Amino acid sequence: INHPIALADVLWFEGRVRDPVVIAAAILHDTIEDTETTRDELQGAFGVAVTEVVVEVTDVTWLQKRARKKLQVAKAAKSSQRAKLVKLADKICNLRDIKASPPPDWTLERRREYSDWAKTVVDELRGTNARLERRFDQAYRLRP
Repeated sequence: INHPIALADVLWFEGRVRDPVVIAAAILHDTIEDTETTRDELQGAFGVAVTEVVVEVTDVTWLQKRARKKLQVAKAAKSSQRAKLVKLADKICNLRDIKASPPPDWTLERRREYSDWAKTVVDELRGTNARLERRFDQAYRLRP
C-alpha cells in the first residue's frame, strides 16, 4: 500500500495535481495488474473516469517483459493527460524506491537499465507537468 500512497503524495504535494480522478487512479493504478480485481469491479466501485485511467496505465501482463516495456514507451505520448500524470508519479516513485531499497536480486546493472528505460518512458511524457518532470530528472540524476 505504500507505493500507491506515495504516488498520490507525489502528485498532490510535488506536482500540485488537484484532480480527484488522477489521485484516485494513482492509488488504484496497480489494482488490475496485481490483484484479481476486474475492470468491471473497479468501475462499479470507482466509476468510469478512474477506471479508464487505471486501464491506460495497466501493463498487458500476458506479453513478455521486453514487449511490455516497448509498449509502455509507445503508448506514453498517446496517453491521456490523466494517465501521463499517474505514469510520471509512478516512475518517480519507482526510481526513488530502487535507490532507497533496491530489490535484493537486482544487480547494479539491472537497476541502471530500469532507470534508463524509465527515462525513455518519461521523455515521451514531457510537457505534461514541469514540476513532476523536474522531480523525475532529480531522481534520475541520483540513480545508482
